[in-house]
Amino acid sequence: MSKKTTPEAHIFYADTRFERMARRTGGVIREQALDRAQAHVDEMKSGFSEWLDGELLALSSALSQAEQNPSDTSSLDRAYGSCCHLRDVGGTMGYELVTFVARNLCEVLDAIKAGAVYDKDTVDCHVNAFFLAKAEQYRHLRPEQVPEMASGLRRVVELASLVPAQKEK
Repeated sequence: MSKKTTPEAHIFYADTRFERMARRTGGVIREQALDRAQAHVDEMKSGFSEWLDGELLALSSALSQAEQNPSDTSSLDRAYGSCCHLRDVGGTMGYELVTFVARNLCEVLDAIKAGAVYDKDTVDCHVNAFFLAKAEQYRHLRPEQVPEMASGLRRVVELASLVPAQKEK
């Protein structure tokens, strides 16, 4: 057997539009941009509660439709999209518990989309947790500050039959 030598790899970097724009002169210094972004987030926080109510309503509606017709992928996709919005925005707005609940529900919805049975009790448990997480006394808590709720939701996801039984051939 002869030993083959592989040619040396050539590494090159693509010059993307974003990189060219980032190198342009002018603009705003980093600290100023961060301050502006934080001010914008703080401004958005005042209306977040109303946005959260609307997003939870959209999620509940999509979940209700998915429950009535589990094979309707569009309602599952809408529910998953709403859940992702809640997961992605909750922590930024200071609602870390909402993000935690949404992350768990996203896992459940992912499993359902992959073929698991729609378990109404598991989904309802998470929807109820959302309404609790947005309540004033829980609004700014982290999951580790409510260990019973956090471990209970994790346990519900674990215990739920998320993967359908394998059919014997």
